[in-house]
Amino acid sequence: MKPKIGIIVCALSDNRQFVTNTYIQAIHHAGGLPLIIPMIKSSSSIESYTSLCDGFLFCGGNDITPLLFGQEPREGIGETDITLDLFQIRLMKRVLESKKPILAICRGLQVLNVACGGTIYQDIALQPGKSLSHMQHSSSRREVSHKIICTKGTLLYKITGPYCFVNSYHHQTIGEPGEGLLVSATASDRTIEAVEMPSHPFVIGVQWHPECMYRSSFEMRQLFSLFIQKSRK
Repeated sequence: MKPKIGIIVCALSDNRQFVTNTYIQAIHHAGGLPLIIPMIKSSSSIESYTSLCDGFLFCGGNDITPLLFGQEPREGIGETDITLDLFQIRLMKRVLESKKPILAICRGLQVLNVACGGTIYQDIALQPGKSLSHMQHSSSRREVSHKIICTKGTLLYKITGPYCFVNSYHHQTIGEPGEGLLVSATASDRTIEAVEMPSHPFVIGVQWHPECMYRSSFEMRQLFSLFIQKSRK
């Protein structure tokens, strides 16, 4: 039986909740059964979601409300939705407690970091040093933008080796990593590109969009395959 993968709603718009199709297709092609998880704020719903699914995919989306990581808004902050933020953070904490596998992408990585007590740079211009452009303008989201260096001994290193090339569509970055999180990849400007949780059976958060590179990148297919494999257990 295929493992049931809960894909957490990406965003809310005009009384609609949605998930981008590439996340659904990547889970399907990797061998999982994709289930879209809408925002229902009750504790009983969060418990039911956690019990129902074998693994969880937290997707990309808009910015996180700065008050939730101990800051006030600064120049460069984008659109936020504190109701969605609180739901995703609560669900993330519960799934972490359950020890079920988590793959967190772009905003999902940032939700993971905030759920673990970490911080976010509200805009990359606020990050120390001279930054690369992390918002590429290519004709296709599957195209690569820059190189990342992976930390030896991590799960990501086992998938990609010492480095790989990724796409890039974000203006916020990880500041202080949350409790229990290990940085497993960085860009040349020291932007944190991936984190893992060594104490957990499988938690990987990445700043790029592997779902868009699924068909073009062997490494991204391997990332999803390992996530599905861990969700079977």
